[in-house]
Amino acid sequence: MKKNLFIAFEGIDGSGKSTQVKLLTEKLEKAGIKVYTTCEPTDSPIGKIIRDIFSHKVEADHRTIAGLFVADRLDHLLNKTNGILKKLEEGYTVITDRYYFSSYAYQSTHMDLDWVIKANSLSANLLRPDLNIYIDISPELSIERLNKGRNTIELYETLENLQNVRNKYFEVMDLLKNEEKVLITNGDNSPEIISNEIWSKIVNQFEDLKVI
Repeated sequence: MKKNLFIAFEGIDGSGKSTQVKLLTEKLEKAGIKVYTTCEPTDSPIGKIIRDIFSHKVEADHRTIAGLFVADRLDHLLNKTNGILKKLEEGYTVITDRYYFSSYAYQSTHMDLDWVIKANSLSANLLRPDLNIYIDISPELSIERLNKGRNTIELYETLENLQNVRNKYFEVMDLLKNEEKVLITNGDNSPEIISNEIWSKIVNQFEDLKVI
C-alpha cells in the first residue's frame, strides 16, 4: 500500500512557498514521515541554464525557455540518483517548490497554453501531484516582497507579467479542475495560519493512507 505523497507548491514569486515547504516538512518529520524536498528549476545542468537565463546572464527566446523547463522537469522526475520517482519508490514523501503548473502559468503568458500543457504531458502522465498547493497573493504584494528580499529582479518579475501569470494560474486551475487536486490558500494570512490550513488538508490525505 502507498505510504507517501507527492506534493507541489505553486504561486507567483514572493508568495511564501519556500516558507511553507519548510513548515510542512517540519510537521511531517515530527509525525514520523520521511520527507524529500526539491524545487524547479533544479540544480541540474539544464536547471542551471534556466537560472542563468532568469538572472540575465544568458539570453533566450520564451519558446526555448519553455522547452528547457520540459527537459529539466523530465530529468527531475527520472534522474536515477535523486529523481522524484526514485525518492517516492524509496518511501519518501516528496515536496517540490514548483512543478508543471508553474510552466502552464508562466510560459503561457508568452505562448499558447495548449502547447505548454501538451509539451508537459509526458511529466503529467508520469506523475501528477497528490495535491497542488497554490498560495495566492496579489502581484503588488509580490513586487513589494521581491524588492525587499532581492538585490536584482529576475526575468518575469514585473508587475504586468505577474498579473498575467496569476490570471493564468486561475485559468488553468479551472481548466484542469477535474484532473488535478488543488488547494488554494490566501497568502495574505500569517505563515502560521497558512501552514495550519495546509496541514489540515495534508493530514486528511495521510489518514486515507492510514499513516497519520
